Amino acid sequence: MASPIIKDQKNIAVIVAHPDDETLWCGGFMLMHPNCNWFVASLCRKNDPDRAPKFKKVLKIFNAKGEMGDLDDGPEQKPLDKKEVKKAILALLPKQNFDLIITHSPQGEYTRHLRHEEIGSAVMELWNDKKIASKELWLFAYEDGKREYYPQAIASAGVQQKLPKNIWEEKYRIITEVYGFGKTGFEAKTTPKSEAFWKFENSIDAHKWLEQEEIQQKTK
Repeated sequence: MASPIIKDQKNIAVIVAHPDDETLWCGGFMLMHPNCNWFVASLCRKNDPDRAPKFKKVLKIFNAKGEMGDLDDGPEQKPLDKKEVKKAILALLPKQNFDLIITHSPQGEYTRHLRHEEIGSAVMELWNDKKIASKELWLFAYEDGKREYYPQAIASAGVQQKLPKNIWEEKYRIITEVYGFGKTGFEAKTTPKSEAFWKFENSIDAHKWLEQEEIQQKTK
């Protein structure tokens, strides 16, 4: 188990499905490293009159740049074509090499959200195919016991950070006051006090991990 210690001024991209995912799953980490060069790509809700302007306010809090896409995020959650997801990611990211990319796990953070899983898989494949460049890839590491409890950090993940009280309170404030989620709703009750990530320095190890995770899921 290791705490996420990085040097400031690193170029870090956070690639998520929705505005608020960046805050829920790695907002504490972002708040603790304000001098990094943050770029947040949200693949959905660009034309959402409520969430889009709130996302821009949140970027200012994180001292981050960012862009939004408009992948289908309707209630039916039909699977998207993988090529469409990859194209959307590449269209949003600035053309530069990153020191670190952080994104969803292909297993998702809770049971279950298809867009999270699709984006995690697409980022891993783009990294493997050298369509995006990064020294490291971190995947959000959370689980909810198949809906038995709210998502929580996975204790076996390689990177762990218990958030200082003031950092968690600011993260919670962003979720409830800036994004406007009710304090009795899923997002507010979820807001993790510990953050965790699966860490990979090369795509070979990342794919081996994914294969092992898929085998474990099938045997459960």
